Amino acid sequence: MINLFPIGKVVNSREEIEDDYWGNTLSAIILDDSIDSSSLKGIEEFSHLEIIFHFDKADDNKIVTGARHPRNLEHLPETGIFAQRGKNRPNKLGLTIVKLIKAEGKTLIVEGLDAINGSPVLDIKPVYKEFLPSEEIRQPEWIKEIMKDYWK
Repeated sequence: MINLFPIGKVVNSREEIEDDYWGNTLSAIILDDSIDSSSLKGIEEFSHLEIIFHFDKADDNKIVTGARHPRNLEHLPETGIFAQRGKNRPNKLGLTIVKLIKAEGKTLIVEGLDAINGSPVLDIKPVYKEFLPSEEIRQPEWIKEIMKDYWK
């Protein structure tokens, strides 16, 4: 067993679990009282952050441990849950690279976080170019279909 505790929470206007239109979403990540504000020292030197969060509102009865059609679209190929980024995964973990707008006290303002209001934040990491792939990224064609409106 692994015990994790939220280091903060997401505050934004997104109340419903939805698959699209995350591009203009501004979110505040507010650190928990147990986390010192000095943990964010120097973070504004970075343009982007990786946010690891918990899909705490995802329905446990919909968790997939095998394969399914992405977004349950039957015309798309059946694909294993670990070849998708859906919320209905075994540990309900989300990971998103966001643009850092500003840091103030124990609050980060970020753009492009696809987590709903109140989602627990488990970790925050700065994006280093050296951790990004140096080669071209390969992915199946069906990704274009499911992502066409995601960041609008």
